[in-house]
Amino acid sequence: MMSMSHNAFSVSPGHPARPVESPPGAWRTLPFEGHFDLVYEDANGAWSNRSLSARELKLGPGRTLLGGIDARRGGYRGFRVDRIRRLTDGATGERIETGILDRLLGRAEAQRRADAVRIRRQTQARRRAQLSDAAATPPL
Repeated sequence: MMSMSHNAFSVSPGHPARPVESPPGAWRTLPFEGHFDLVYEDANGAWSNRSLSARELKLGPGRTLLGGIDARRGGYRGFRVDRIRRLTDGATGERIETGILDRLLGRAEAQRRADAVRIRRQTQARRRAQLSDAAATPPL
């Protein structure tokens, strides 16, 4: 059993560092943004219309949840993707009735890539600013 202080960054003396994999059955959370209108079927088979400001996509054992702020309930909710009957993108108006999980996963990956590019550009701009500040400062 792992100690409470063990994490992906801890190193055992005399052993090389290696990443700790998530245990089987663990949930994985992907950041996800967007506004969607959903037609959702609950566990009892009742359908409802929901408006969601999405925050994350949670992938777990046997199910995937689209989580965010539900305007109808005024709080955070997770919706099982397999129970979403129709998804309408608030930004584009695109209606999706089949392949919803694939579309959400594709969008999450596209958002991840865009965030990585944005972060890389910000880091490069900071480095350039530091170098130009250093070059402009006269030596002592």
